[in-house]
Amino acid sequence: MSLSKEAPLPPWGYALSGAAGAVLANTLVYPLDIIKTKLQVQKKLSSADTENGIAKGDDDYYEGTWDAFLKIYRKRGVAALYNGLPGALLGVASTNFAYFYWYGFLRSSYQKKIPNISISMELVIGAAAGALAQIFTIPVSVVTTRQQTSDDVSTLYQIGKEVIGEDGITGLWRGLKASLVLVVNPAITYGTYQRFRELIFRNKVHLSAYDSFFLGALSKAMATIVSQPLIVSKVMLQSKPKLGEPRHRSFVDALVYLAKHEGVQGLFKGIGPQISKGILVQGLLFMFKDQVELLILLLFRFVRASRKRVILLN
Repeated sequence: MSLSKEAPLPPWGYALSGAAGAVLANTLVYPLDIIKTKLQVQKKLSSADTENGIAKGDDDYYEGTWDAFLKIYRKRGVAALYNGLPGALLGVASTNFAYFYWYGFLRSSYQKKIPNISISMELVIGAAAGALAQIFTIPVSVVTTRQQTSDDVSTLYQIGKEVIGEDGITGLWRGLKASLVLVVNPAITYGTYQRFRELIFRNKVHLSAYDSFFLGALSKAMATIVSQPLIVSKVMLQSKPKLGEPRHRSFVDALVYLAKHEGVQGLFKGIGPQISKGILVQGLLFMFKDQVELLILLLFRFVRASRKRVILLN
């Protein structure tokens, strides 16, 4: 359902459908999220590591997506592929609810003054909505990333206490600068989604599930390629360094470290599962979101019609 039309739902309607779509989509592909996170925090093997007995065949070193999947499964079972799932779902639900609420609110407010939105303004609205969403929800992301990269089975509360104990309450906003820069990702995703929809499906009021999946996957792939180095640096900032590994002060520090020690390849490590996960999640998210949005719209219209009938009867 396009927000470029006159908004038939209030902002909370779009927020609820976005949150529901995100939860369903992320649940289905969560193991890919675990794998891409572990690949992104993993340091490239050096000659010193090899001398200390660390080799590519070790259980804690992953050579790629499939290798990581097999090693995690063999060592800790299926449960390890879903480590931190409740926290991750809480994070995506809150982030997407906040994003779609602010996106719908800002876009509809702007359209009241200027009906036709340009591509540049589409990106500005998406970035503003993303920034507002990140400020309020990043603590969940910090705790979830720490949980995904840890071998310990700890609750969200325990990890939250650990983060606060190390860095104070501000530790829960670690990586905020990178997250704010990363609002270009959803801005590009949703901006291109809207534009492609208007270009490819101009005459369709409601998209089919397959149309929504196609547009979501295409837009997310473009956004991920552009922003992958920032995604990697954010994960490095929010994860707990292993013994002997440096702790990065900022996302710029993390990017410089990667470029110096791992080269361009390091800036894009984990891009395979990142794109795979992104395409599947975004495609499924839009597919589910549009269907949930349609259900909410029908319910909304039913309630309105029922109220009118009650008024007429009275």
